Amino acid sequence: MSKDQEKALPIPIRVLLVDNEKDHASAMTESLERIGLECAFATSGPEGVRMLNKETFDIVVTDLMMNDIDGMGILKHTKDTQPHCEVILVTGHATVPRAVEAMREGAGNFLEKPITPKRLQAVVSKACESVRLRKQNAQLQSRLDERFGFENLIYASDSMKSVVERLKRIAPTDAGVLITGETGSGKDVVAQAIHQNSPRKKKPFVAINTAAVAEHLVESELFGHVKGAFTDAISDRQGKFEYADGGTLFLDEVGDMPMPTQIKLLRVLEEREITRVGDNKSIPVNVRVLAATNKDLEKEIEEGRFRSDLYFRLKIVTVHLDPLSNRREDVLPLADFFRKQASKKNGRSIKGFSTELRRWMLDYHWKGNVRQLKNVIESLVVMDIDDMLDMDDLSPDLYDGPVKRRTNNSGSDNSPGDASATGASDGASNTLQAGSADPVSSTLVGKSLKEIEKWAIEHTLTLANHNREETARILGISERNLYRKLREYELR
Repeated sequence: MSKDQEKALPIPIRVLLVDNEKDHASAMTESLERIGLECAFATSGPEGVRMLNKETFDIVVTDLMMNDIDGMGILKHTKDTQPHCEVILVTGHATVPRAVEAMREGAGNFLEKPITPKRLQAVVSKACESVRLRKQNAQLQSRLDERFGFENLIYASDSMKSVVERLKRIAPTDAGVLITGETGSGKDVVAQAIHQNSPRKKKPFVAINTAAVAEHLVESELFGHVKGAFTDAISDRQGKFEYADGGTLFLDEVGDMPMPTQIKLLRVLEEREITRVGDNKSIPVNVRVLAATNKDLEKEIEEGRFRSDLYFRLKIVTVHLDPLSNRREDVLPLADFFRKQASKKNGRSIKGFSTELRRWMLDYHWKGNVRQLKNVIESLVVMDIDDMLDMDDLSPDLYDGPVKRRTNNSGSDNSPGDASATGASDGASNTLQAGSADPVSSTLVGKSLKEIEKWAIEHTLTLANHNREETARILGISERNLYRKLREYELR
């Protein structure tokens, strides 16, 4: 089921009605069931308490005047056991002041007798809106936690393991962070992960790419403006800093920020207050600033394009992301994640990657880093016709990478899907060739046979997506022998 389909499904609402008069409770239940609500009713306060102890409800509609345990007792018990539950009190005219007092204690609304079905449905429907909004926010928060929790970040390399360990120490603090790395290396994901694992996670995460905003509008985007501040300022406008108050502001490509804006940003970081363009009034803001750049800011400072004082103010803590070509252990786990993501998005049922394609992905240079990998995988999923991604699904513009098209005797090119172009032995020689994609291979000369064997098994396991049967087939040994070697070399 797609996310759009999930959003389209109605969120079920459970209602408990508590009333001493059974006929009245039954009539209210029938009225609410007509508008699609799941209802249960209790005919006394003690019975209502027992039901609240056994089951979970979203809305409680209770009579105020009851024997043993009255509506105030139901209200208190509900807020103690199910604090997010909406409580609506039913009251006679003489007890309206008491109902108002109950609302101060947490009741969401009250209904005055006599109650018409339409009035009951209207008040409960309004409570349903609040419940659904809260549930949608909880679902969104859950998806964010699932996506950006440190345990859910996709990596296998020691390089990224060190980054994640660093992020775990950084996130709970309020320190500013400068994230560096090539375009497409995942700086935005790191920024989201920092926010999502910080005390500010329930407040806004606001991102702005300063390189994508016209130079004369950057200040307005960051700090807002007042009506008449410039030609197109037809009304007051809140800037990103104000919108992110209490949360996190992510300044992507901060190295491209205009010099005048750099000066104002430095003042905001120091004084924790902003001034809208065209205004004189200062507005206090409480924002954690994360910045990212693919530029060498120290070089930019030397050449007069970036302020040194702003640089040192932004880089209280630095996180650097290596290019994907330097952390090839991450390629296949990321590719598998993107395969599942793209399959779900495009309504496909893709089983996996062929060995030849996995070998190609490990060898490819990935100049566009993680972003390029993601786009290539989605392209493969869209173009595939047999539910197994293979070399014949690759876009032709990728053929000039590390896997070259070979010319046959007639002078024509073999397709990358042909056996002559992508046979296991030929691909393996590419992977093991000194100076190729894997930097470890160039250091194998001079090593013991055991060290070379361990390296070959470890890297073939990665190539085969940790499938022991496939690994044994490529290495030309039995599975039993491979299992013995895995234990001997303490490999997973």
